[in-house]
Amino acid sequence: MSGNLIIRERCFNWGQRTYLMGILNITPDSFSDGGDFNSTSAALAQAWAMVAAGVDIIDVGGQSTRPGAEQITLAAELERVVPVVELLRSEMTVPISVDTTRAAVAKAAINAGADIVNDISGGTFDPDMLPTVASLDVPIVLMHIKGTPQTMQQMTEYQDLFGEISSFLTQQINAATKAGVDLEKIIIDPGIGFAKNYEQNLEILRELRSLAAMNCPILVGTSRKSFIGRILNQPEPKARVWGTAAACCAAIANGADILRVHDVKEMREVSLVADALFRHS
Repeated sequence: MSGNLIIRERCFNWGQRTYLMGILNITPDSFSDGGDFNSTSAALAQAWAMVAAGVDIIDVGGQSTRPGAEQITLAAELERVVPVVELLRSEMTVPISVDTTRAAVAKAAINAGADIVNDISGGTFDPDMLPTVASLDVPIVLMHIKGTPQTMQQMTEYQDLFGEISSFLTQQINAATKAGVDLEKIIIDPGIGFAKNYEQNLEILRELRSLAAMNCPILVGTSRKSFIGRILNQPEPKARVWGTAAACCAAIANGADILRVHDVKEMREVSLVADALFRHS
């Protein structure tokens, strides 16, 4: 993917290097770091640590999307997300994305200083999401999912994994542009771990390059996920850093533009070396 996107005076030159999206879950129940950054002061300290480690985007999420996670109310999600976005924006210039499937949260977060909407439903859970993003004129990450976080583990049957991911993403790119979203501002995500089983997650990483035909930057999120835990026989998500590093390296080798990660410092080193290896011109 070539081309570029300018966010907060930072230029994202797709294809030149790998960009890191640092995960800031302000949730009590996320699978890996639930409860770690619940207070605004803890969230701010973590954000500064990510900035120091070289993060390119900070992804703030108030609704856990781990398998089986309970859906929280709109009021609760707003209450978690908006104060943190406001605080981060008042202290730092790093681009901020908001990880939400609700148009009202996306709008409030963008108004509070966020720059990007990261929607795990690809704009399908809330019919107002794509028109809202269009009216805000911000980039959006469209991810592939089947079902919801409550049901997705039962929805891993595919006739043709990449065919279905591609047709879903193509359909949502078309829906977004029809709603008025600028094509240059669309980023796609194959949704590793979302309605995908162990073998399918590996297949996505191996065949990632087939998504390049869509001409959108590709975001990949493998960080600390259960397929890595299965390979390592490691039930503790925070102990999956080395396994995540290997998956990130594979993603870069196969054309990922953005990696969504918990461990920014470590994955920055992985991406610098992998970029030197795989992006030489």
